[in-house]
Amino acid sequence: MADGRLIALAALALTGCTVAGTAQPSPDPGLVAAYFNDLDSAAAQGEQQEQKFLTATQVPAFADRVCDLNGVTITAMPTLSTLRADPGWSPPGSDKRLSGQVYVVAVTLTIRQGNSVVGTQIGSQRVVIDHGHAYSFAPCPAQ
Repeated sequence: MADGRLIALAALALTGCTVAGTAQPSPDPGLVAAYFNDLDSAAAQGEQQEQKFLTATQVPAFADRVCDLNGVTITAMPTLSTLRADPGWSPPGSDKRLSGQVYVVAVTLTIRQGNSVVGTQIGSQRVVIDHGHAYSFAPCPAQ
């Protein structure tokens, strides 16, 4: 990546596991698409607005794990045709159970510093739908 920035995204490129035989509700692509639209709208307003959005939509059980964006904004383009249930997944190294339904979707991320693109990344992002609200995991740019 440009400027030597390495973006470590906690919610991306993580291997999920599924539970065979466990029925999961069909994902609501509308809620997931709205999450990413809102993320991109916040990024368009600047780092502070995106930071507020990421804090407000962090999976509640992991509210203490929101990182500072460290001078960048991040936009995400999900490929909704890849959206699928990911039951049984939890962040690596955590024994916390997630409430709600966990879904995974392929995304293309664009990382900007000011008006300059400093990197792109393709990976998988988890979105948790709980009581009609979409939550996710805030990315953590490397220091």
